[in-house]
Amino acid sequence: MEIISSIVEAVNKVLWDYALLILLLGTGIFYTFHLKFIQIRKFGAGMKKMFGGFSLHGKSGENGLSSFQALSTAIAAQVGTGNIAGAATAIASGGPGAIFWMWVSAFFGMATIYAEAVMAQHTRKKVNGVIVGGPVNYIKYMFKGKFGNFLAGFFSVAIILALGFMGNMVQSNSIGSSFENAFGVKPVIVGFFVALVAAFIFLGGINRIARVTEKVVPLMALIYIVGCLIILFMNGQGVVKAFHDIFVAAFNPSAVLGGALGVTVQKAMRFGVARGLFSNEAGMGSTPHAHATADVKHPADQGVIAMMGVFIDTFIILTLTALVILSTGALSSGETGSSLAQVAFDSAYGSFGEVFIAICMLFFAFTTIIGWYYFGEINVRHLFGDKMVKVYTVLVVVFVLIGSALKVDLVWNMSDMFNGLMVIPNLIAILASVKVVKKLSREHEKM
Repeated sequence: MEIISSIVEAVNKVLWDYALLILLLGTGIFYTFHLKFIQIRKFGAGMKKMFGGFSLHGKSGENGLSSFQALSTAIAAQVGTGNIAGAATAIASGGPGAIFWMWVSAFFGMATIYAEAVMAQHTRKKVNGVIVGGPVNYIKYMFKGKFGNFLAGFFSVAIILALGFMGNMVQSNSIGSSFENAFGVKPVIVGFFVALVAAFIFLGGINRIARVTEKVVPLMALIYIVGCLIILFMNGQGVVKAFHDIFVAAFNPSAVLGGALGVTVQKAMRFGVARGLFSNEAGMGSTPHAHATADVKHPADQGVIAMMGVFIDTFIILTLTALVILSTGALSSGETGSSLAQVAFDSAYGSFGEVFIAICMLFFAFTTIIGWYYFGEINVRHLFGDKMVKVYTVLVVVFVLIGSALKVDLVWNMSDMFNGLMVIPNLIAILASVKVVKKLSREHEKM
């Protein structure tokens, strides 16, 4: 077991300290320039499409879900424990400057996710009367023959392990831990109910998943945003200092933290980009599965709205978490992860802080479980056909139940590793798709 753990840690170090930092930022920068800063040019259009399509009762048809349902399903996966525990871990490990690098990676990531959504729309197919799409489709579209099949298969295995199984254990554990802290309820009891409700939603397919996410996602975002804003209004001076620390520590960590913690610019970048990816999933290849299902007139329509998912996740929700932690002085507590966020909210709300975090964790993590299950299901169908979907569903429910009560560091590290590995075939295909994406974008702008 120690040998496996050492190998996983070594792979993670190479992936997250070097390879993915360069690949993710590089792809985002590449598309930002090729698409002439589309995240700025089309930001207004994206907001207009998002609010224009807002509905709690969207209707799906034979050509897929409504655009807002697809976005809600994507955001359900994006807004998870990474927005609370991930932000806190990034600050604790990489200092306040990690948040700046989260913003940088998210800004360029908006261009990446635009390309992912456009390609997912362009290559989607109808299988047994249901619209499906995602990286497997555009990988095979760009690379024919054995190489394409290998990359697609590698991606499918990685995403099933990273999100469907291990990732969902991470999410359910966060729910179990937060409810135990807030209410003293045994995590396994919470896990049982979470697994039961999840199973009911899973069995309803993408239409039931979309109906749940379009209602829960706006509600959970509103509750969390209001809760954070109240604390920030209570700590006005602390908010000013928080922004100062974020910008200064991004380039000179010792000026804010001193040398004791050993935080460097490279470390701030590493944790900022890594936790940012875990949070907004731009470039990971997960959310294109949701965006492929949208019924839109042109692939770029969904590309524009896909960028809003990254903006909401990182620039709004994750940033609010970071500002709450920094403005309340919680960083000096020495805590990390969700415990650090708990300290921050407790300092403002007292004992209600634990309750607030537990409720938000339930919303955030549960919707992520639903989204990640669906992304895994599509890839199970690709590898094994419909016959294995029920087996996969049962396994995910079991993993959710076990994960709620059992935290094994190796599982968490392996989740990080497969999260990183699935990025590689996805971005190879996305980089190769630049001519297609540019052509479709030019078409869209002439409409």
